[in-house]
Amino acid sequence: MSHKTFISYKYSEASQLRDDIIDALGDDATYYKGETSDSPDLTDTSTENIKKNLKDMMYDTSVTIVILSPNMKESNWIDWEIEYCLKSISRKGRTSHTNGVVGVIQKVDGNYDWLQYTVTREDGHVNTRYHADKLFDIINKNRYNQNPVVYACEKCKSYDYLNGSYIAFVTEEDFLANPQKYIDNAYDKSENDASGYDLVKQR
Repeated sequence: MSHKTFISYKYSEASQLRDDIIDALGDDATYYKGETSDSPDLTDTSTENIKKNLKDMMYDTSVTIVILSPNMKESNWIDWEIEYCLKSISRKGRTSHTNGVVGVIQKVDGNYDWLQYTVTREDGHVNTRYHADKLFDIINKNRYNQNPVVYACEKCKSYDYLNGSYIAFVTEEDFLANPQKYIDNAYDKSENDASGYDLVKQR
């Protein structure tokens, strides 16, 4: 099933990946409601005008794709966009649904080491972990927040990488290979106002 999507990203370092994601959506790109390379440049307009344009794009979407890039925290908009998409917003007698959110990790210099690393536990299990300081608080607070928790491994208490967090992380390679899989997963978690997660909707 296709879902209306919005991509939140830092323009100066992730616009190419944004374009790659739109290309990977194929026919489903018709459901994409965010910026494209042909969008008008709003850099010199007022903050309120930019917000209005973003709200118009985001309001009717059901899944937000957040590109996780090394300097994303320098963006003035990404955490605000995530907050807006997570909230229920009323407009003209209609109330928007809480968006599903998926984080796509940008590959840098051929790898993802800027954000993720692995830890081998004493029992031999290998867990993937992330440098939380590279991410906005609203992203970190919506990680490992499944309620009740269903561990991928009861022995080592590790979380399932897709369902253990409301905002799942996936590498750009995996996402581009099968975007519908991850968009569907994000949407499914948003059903019933994300009742299976302790959701944090404010920055």
